[in-house]
Amino acid sequence: MLDFEEYRSYDATGLAALVRDGEVTADELVATARARIEAVNPTINAVVADVDPDQTWTSAGSGTTGAGADDGPRPFEGVPFLLKDLHQDLAGHATSGGSRSLSGHVVNETATVVQRWLDAGLRVIGKTNTPEFGAKGITEPHLFGAARNPWHTDHTPGGSSGGSGSAVAAGIVPVAGASDGGGSIRIPASANGLFGLKVSRGLIPHGPGRGEPLGGTATDGVLSRSVRDSAAMLDVLVGPTDVSPYLPGELPGPGGFAAALAQEPGRLRIGVCTRSAINPDVHPEAKAAAAKAARLLEELGHDVTEIETPPVDDEQLAQSFLTTWFAYCAQQVEEAKRLTGCGDEGFEPDTLVMAALGRATTPVAFLDAVEARHEHVRRLAAFHDRYDLLLTPTTATPPPRVGAFDMPLPVQLLQKGLLTARAGGLLRHTPIVDQMIKQNLGWVPFTQLANLTGRPAMSVPLHRTHDGLPMGVQLVGRLGTDALLLQLAAQLEQAAPWDDVRATVEV
Repeated sequence: MLDFEEYRSYDATGLAALVRDGEVTADELVATARARIEAVNPTINAVVADVDPDQTWTSAGSGTTGAGADDGPRPFEGVPFLLKDLHQDLAGHATSGGSRSLSGHVVNETATVVQRWLDAGLRVIGKTNTPEFGAKGITEPHLFGAARNPWHTDHTPGGSSGGSGSAVAAGIVPVAGASDGGGSIRIPASANGLFGLKVSRGLIPHGPGRGEPLGGTATDGVLSRSVRDSAAMLDVLVGPTDVSPYLPGELPGPGGFAAALAQEPGRLRIGVCTRSAINPDVHPEAKAAAAKAARLLEELGHDVTEIETPPVDDEQLAQSFLTTWFAYCAQQVEEAKRLTGCGDEGFEPDTLVMAALGRATTPVAFLDAVEARHEHVRRLAAFHDRYDLLLTPTTATPPPRVGAFDMPLPVQLLQKGLLTARAGGLLRHTPIVDQMIKQNLGWVPFTQLANLTGRPAMSVPLHRTHDGLPMGVQLVGRLGTDALLLQLAAQLEQAAPWDDVRATVEV
C-alpha cells in the first residue's frame, strides 16, 4: 500500500501517471484511500456510503460521448474517486440526496456523468455527505449528521458538496464529484481551500433519466486540489448526448481544456465588488480575500478596478432564486413520495417548510421568477462589455460553526404548528422565511448570480483567515469563457501555490 504522505503529494493526474508507469497499482491506491477514510471519517463525516470499486469498474465504450467513451486512453486510470450523494446515480446503489425518504431507494440507471467518470478509469469507492436535496450552503443532514471542515472541525465544510470538499481537503481522494445549483461547488471550494469551477450552462450533460436540475441552473463538476485536474476532468465530462436539449458553445481546440492551460489568459479587465444588499455586513476577512486577490492580479499585469455596486440587483436576484428553489423543493418532495410511498416523516422540517412555500407559489409568480433571469443576464452582459471578469469574495463570511444555523426553538414550534395546519400560505408572513433566507443566502450571497445567468464561475483558494480557515475568491466570466477562467486559475496557482499547506485532521 502506498504511504499516505506520498499518496497525498500527488493530484489525480499524478496518481494516474504512476499507474500508467507501473509504479503503483489501482488496488494499492484504493487501499490507501480506504485507510484514510477509516482514519479520518469518524471525525469529519465526509463519506456516507461505501462502494465496491470492483463492481463498478467498467471498460470504455459505454455509449457516452465524453473523452473516456471510446477505446482511447483512460486519463484517470486507477484513481480513487467519490460521488456526491445527490443526482450522481450509480446503478445498483441508493442515491439518498441526504434524505431519509430516499435512503433505501436503489437506482437502476447510472447517470451520464458518472458513466463518463467510470469510462475515464476512476475507481468509485464511496459517496459523500450532502444536505437534504442539496438545499443549503452547509452540510448538516439529519440522515447522516454534520460533515466537518478538516481545517477546523468545529466549522462547516460548506455545501451542498460539503462532504466532497471535506474528503478532498482531508486527503481521502485528490478530486471528488460535486454539483452546483446555487454555489455548491464554489462554496465548499472556498471553505476547504480547494479549486472549484461551475461551468457554463449546457457544457456538461445531464441524464439519461433526469433532465436539467433546477431548470438548467445546476451543473455537475468536481472539487480538486489542482487546476490541471479540474481541466482534465472537464475534458472527460463535456459533450452532448442524444437527449441533451442543446449543443454547448465554443470549446477549446485540440487537446481540450487541459491543453488550453499552456496558454496565458492575456491581459484582462477585472471589476472587483465586495458589496451585497443581501448581506450588507460582509466580513472583513471576505474583503481581505478580495483585496489580496486584486493585488495579485495587478502584479500579474491585469487591469483591476473596484466597483461600488453589484452589476445586478442582487436582492431581486435572491428573490428569483428562492422562488424557483422552493418550487423545485416541493417537486422533489413529491417525487420522493411517489418513488418510495413515504409521508412527511421522511423529510426534515426545513425541507417541508421550503416545499410548503413552493406549493404556495402561484404559477405566475414562478414564471415571473424564471423570466427575471433574462434581466439578470442582460445586466451582467452590460458589465462584461466593460470588464472581462467580475471578482467577488466567494462567501461573505468565513465558514460558520457547525450548528450555527439551527432554527431557534420558538421558530421550530411555529414551523411545526403551521405545517400541521397545512397553512403554507401563512409561512411567508412569519419569521421562518427571514430565518431561512439568512440560512441559505446570508453567508453566501455572491454565488447564485452565475447559476441564474448560466455563466461560468470559479472559486480560487487564495486566502486564509487569522484562525487558519480557508476563504476563496470568485471570478465570473462571460458565457463560454470556461477555458479563460482555467487559464487564469493556472496563472494564479503558479504565482501563489495553495496546495503547499494542507489541512491536518486530528485522528
